[in-house]
Amino acid sequence: MPTSYDRPDVLDRREGPHGEVVLRRHGDRLEIIANGTFLMDTSDGRSERRLVDAALDALPGRDHPDVLIGGLGVGFSLAHAAADPRWGRITVVEREHAIVEWHRSGPLAALSAEALADPRTDIVEADLVAHLRETSATYDALCLDIDNGPGWTVTDDNGALYGESGLACCARVLRPGGVLAVWSAQPSPEFEGTLRNAGFQQVRTEEIPVARGVPDVVHLGIRPG
Repeated sequence: MPTSYDRPDVLDRREGPHGEVVLRRHGDRLEIIANGTFLMDTSDGRSERRLVDAALDALPGRDHPDVLIGGLGVGFSLAHAAADPRWGRITVVEREHAIVEWHRSGPLAALSAEALADPRTDIVEADLVAHLRETSATYDALCLDIDNGPGWTVTDDNGALYGESGLACCARVLRPGGVLAVWSAQPSPEFEGTLRNAGFQQVRTEEIPVARGVPDVVHLGIRPG
């Protein structure tokens, strides 16, 4: 395991339309840093996997539901969804071209190559907020993990996603009875209230224990219908 004296090695650094994105190796972990903010690493992944499972658990009786995963990250959510034959179409929306390249032909390919080769998988290079506003596609589940939480966004424009207008876009692309699942590094009672105000039902927050600190959480809500 890395010690506090270990210094991470930068494997790639890119400037994109949304700022700087960095891939680095720290001991046996790969880490993604965006605009100086730590996003995620390959050390665990249980909460990213639970994000996908919690969404599927909220869709009992649906035959091969379609899921949109917001954020490719280190690939845990995609790989977990692709490993489950119960999912139908798996669409991943990722705005950083560098992250997509790191998965297709870079160091993260070891985690996601099989999932990317799955015929159900489609990678869309787009800003998630814009995609939800503009797409004509609909889904049974949205699994969103593009920030550290509703109150801790990577870029300021992501904040619109967690307000009532952004949640209205989420509801628009969800089929009746579909589920919205949002990953967060900490609970947000305020976001629960916003989900209810936006018309989502059965709103709840599921905690996922982590090695240190407060639990990660998944916020869940169902579109009526």
